[in-house]
Amino acid sequence: MSFVETLNRIDRDGWRSPLLRRFERLIEPATPAALEALAAQSAAITRRHFGRTMRLFAPLYLSNECVNNCAYCGFSRDNPILRVTLSVDQVVREARHLADQGFRHILLVAGEHPKFVSEGYLEACIEAIRDFIPTVAIEVGPMEMPEYARMVQAGAEGLVVYQETYHREAYGEYHTAGPKRDFDWRLECPERGVAGGFRRIGIGALVGLADWRFEALRLAAHLEYLYRHGWKATYTVSLPRLRPAAGCFQPRHSMTDAEFVQLICALRVIFPQVGIVLSTRESPALRDALFPLGITSISAGSHTEPGGYTGEGRDDLHLTVRGRRVELDEKPEDRGATGQFAIADERSPAAIADLLCRQGFDPVWKDWDPALLGADPVGASA
Repeated sequence: MSFVETLNRIDRDGWRSPLLRRFERLIEPATPAALEALAAQSAAITRRHFGRTMRLFAPLYLSNECVNNCAYCGFSRDNPILRVTLSVDQVVREARHLADQGFRHILLVAGEHPKFVSEGYLEACIEAIRDFIPTVAIEVGPMEMPEYARMVQAGAEGLVVYQETYHREAYGEYHTAGPKRDFDWRLECPERGVAGGFRRIGIGALVGLADWRFEALRLAAHLEYLYRHGWKATYTVSLPRLRPAAGCFQPRHSMTDAEFVQLICALRVIFPQVGIVLSTRESPALRDALFPLGITSISAGSHTEPGGYTGEGRDDLHLTVRGRRVELDEKPEDRGATGQFAIADERSPAAIADLLCRQGFDPVWKDWDPALLGADPVGASA
């Protein structure tokens, strides 16, 4: 059995577990007074389970090469963007820059292109930074379970994989070429990650590809399934709203700030112990308001292009046409690789940490070390 069968029951028969029925009621249109009460309940539950801590992490983009055509993504194969894949040494320099800013949680991100981002390359990147970055997660193309096990052996402890949209028909429309077209293969990815030994699994849906309540119910169902069948791992959810990117995709569905707050609070009430992630896609004002309501993990000072933190890789910029590298007639002197999307909150990690302290939070730069499991104390001195 896999979550594919559960999702099919929901779509085909309208099946709902008791928990999902409760969740569905919480995301129905509500009055301002009801939303205020929900927010207060969410804040109280969060403090009860997480205290006043906030985990900080940074994405580190390895490559923006990709074999998939995804209508909404800046890295989409047919977009004529500046591309680069960092060398392992360049990845280390980017990671050390982030470590100097305080980060001990890094998410390695890459487009899906086996020619540029191979399994061995990912392992080498993980192994190269694990001595000073104790918490390494990956957000890359889906893999088989044995490949995930090798990533864990190399030192990765987290896997992030968004379904993008849980709407089958819309998924087919958005993903027109490449291995990502296989909806069920991607849907079962978190289960393979659990079997491969990842300690932390992150799931989510891109807000804007389908009706947000449709997505939210299925995301909640996915989370409920994973808690029941993959109990050895811990889970996080993310609700990234689409941002401007190369290709100029326009979201078909909207979600107001009030609805965004409602969804975060509903997830917290139904899943008291789930980690809820908030990225720099959202504006500074909204992020500041959301921190106390249910968020437990945030990015800060993010860049969504390879080499974005230090300028690494700028001497190797190129185009990729039909899977082949095409050299530029003239290298741009003041530009780096193209990012996946534009961020909205550009404040530095130090500024965010200072704000959190003033709001009464404890910024958590490090909350894990392999020594906790009796393994070699990688990064123990970091």
